[in-house]
Amino acid sequence: MSSSDYSSSGGEQEIEELNMFNYHRLTLIGGDFNRRSTNRTYIDRERGSGHDRLMQDYFNPNPTYDARIFRRHFRMQPRLFNRIMGDVVRYDPSFARRSDVVGHLGLSPEQKLTSALRMLAYGSPADQLDDYMRMGKSTVLEVFRKFCRAIVGIYSSTYLRALTPADLRILLHKASQRGFPGMIGSINCMHWEWRNYPTSWTGQYLGHNRKPTIILEAVASYNTWIWHAFFGPPGSNNDINVLGMSPVFDGVLNGSTPRVRFEVNGHTYDQCYYLADGIYPSWSTLVKTFSNPISNKEALFARCQEAHRKDVERAFGILQAR
Repeated sequence: MSSSDYSSSGGEQEIEELNMFNYHRLTLIGGDFNRRSTNRTYIDRERGSGHDRLMQDYFNPNPTYDARIFRRHFRMQPRLFNRIMGDVVRYDPSFARRSDVVGHLGLSPEQKLTSALRMLAYGSPADQLDDYMRMGKSTVLEVFRKFCRAIVGIYSSTYLRALTPADLRILLHKASQRGFPGMIGSINCMHWEWRNYPTSWTGQYLGHNRKPTIILEAVASYNTWIWHAFFGPPGSNNDINVLGMSPVFDGVLNGSTPRVRFEVNGHTYDQCYYLADGIYPSWSTLVKTFSNPISNKEALFARCQEAHRKDVERAFGILQAR
């Protein structure tokens, strides 16, 4: 046998041994990977029929459910849904309806957005949307993640932002009309119940109602616009602890807060303030009510302060209702 024949046979043996090694390695790492692959069956969900049914129910002329029922089912008006759908499709082309390799039409934008909104509005599990949306669980979850990323990418610069000079002028003008010159919103915290929480975190997130909660700190304006939100502190904290973690007064500390000029009781001030309840500290940027008003003026101020402070409570009520 020549050296070339020997090296050739040796090389083939090495390749065979390497293949066997990789096979056993994948078997050990992947476990039942091969079994899962062979047992997986294709389900023809008839995506087209799901699209046709959804369109007839809500989107075609003379649909089964009118705009009033659409508003109740989707938690928004049809025109808002169409606006969001158009923006999302332009932002992420994967939401558009496309054909697969054999020419079959895929899922429509209406199906994809409806599945994502049902999960957000009702907390529907992905499996529950299979029969009506004609979408598999993995597809529903993928669409949901892409939808959330698209919403943040499209609207964060418009809605998740700090006050602009134009916004500030509007808020100050409205506050002056309501008898609180220099006021730019009401601040408060809300405990949001966390149902599917890790059991090991129970003690940290256990709130005052003995249920795990996550705290949302928000500043809301007269029209329930939440222009500041700080979400995430464990429910075991109170409003003062959350305020210490919140970035709401970062602008005051670094000197970037817009300066305004207004007069109250003959005194001139140059810093905006928020309406707050009694648990908050007595700072110049937080105006609280009189817990025990003595004079008629104090009683009137307490009534007005508590009435206007309900702006943030109404905003919380809208969030909880959704």
